Amino acid sequence: MSLRVMRTGLQTTIQDLGRNGSAHLGISGSGAADPFSLRSGNLLVGNHEGEAGLEMTLTGGKYQFEQDAIISLTGSYFLAELDGKDLPFHERVHITKGQIMNIGPSQDGARCYLTVQGGFDIEPVLGSRSTHLMTGMGGFRGRSLKQGDVIHLGGPSHDSAPKKINDDLKIDRSILRITRGIQHDWFDQRVWDILQNNSFKVSHIFDRMGIRVEGETIDTVKNDEVLTEGIPIGAVQIPANGQPIISFVDHQTTGGYPKIANVITADLCKVGQLKYQDEFRFEVVSMEEAESLRLAQESYFKDMRSSE
Repeated sequence: MSLRVMRTGLQTTIQDLGRNGSAHLGISGSGAADPFSLRSGNLLVGNHEGEAGLEMTLTGGKYQFEQDAIISLTGSYFLAELDGKDLPFHERVHITKGQIMNIGPSQDGARCYLTVQGGFDIEPVLGSRSTHLMTGMGGFRGRSLKQGDVIHLGGPSHDSAPKKINDDLKIDRSILRITRGIQHDWFDQRVWDILQNNSFKVSHIFDRMGIRVEGETIDTVKNDEVLTEGIPIGAVQIPANGQPIISFVDHQTTGGYPKIANVITADLCKVGQLKYQDEFRFEVVSMEEAESLRLAQESYFKDMRSSE
């Protein structure tokens, strides 16, 4: 009862919705870079939405199912085939023992997700099955998958599930909505105008730890140094070169760069789909708007859970 890795992708890891309460140990939450897609995929196959799945980055890999299974592929579209035939995204698919799934390069964003009914039989570490690459803990032996790995699958689920979701579902990555950060007053109105009215581009340095972006230089009006303090996921930090860094799921837990803003919770899934040369701009929203957008996203999942 397993999934065999015949060829690995660029970076494929086991991820769930992350581990909470470990930052004081220097361990960030980790978890799916695009939690929206992982949750959707889990609900499609009848899992609890926080069940672990495979997160594939830029390329997918080749896998053989050593048992019958029910799966879904969600997230950005990757070229995908099952025994040489096109494999659809955003719907539930029945797999027969021995079938081979080949997932090629992305046709859109950075990541896609494979969810399997029953999940993966992985031992939780600090309450999560997520792989934390920086520390080599969690997931499958604390690392990305390699050719020859065999991952055991969990037992069947009996939860009801929708057969498919909107195939036209597409998350707009061109705008990242932000709230003001803890050092927002270190930046004058000219900088805020730059932040909102200019496009930024993802540099070649983007991974699960953070995304470095390029654009017009952002300067502070203070020359003080920030005392080392906690860093939340989605913090927009401004280092000495004035080029923003967005902290992400495997971010370091403390740091000393001023934080001009924070990406709102509802838009963290967009950050997880950004890739090299993608362009976007920031849009400032209030805390009330950010919470309203989060609740609207949760309403989507509530509706999905109630459908069959």
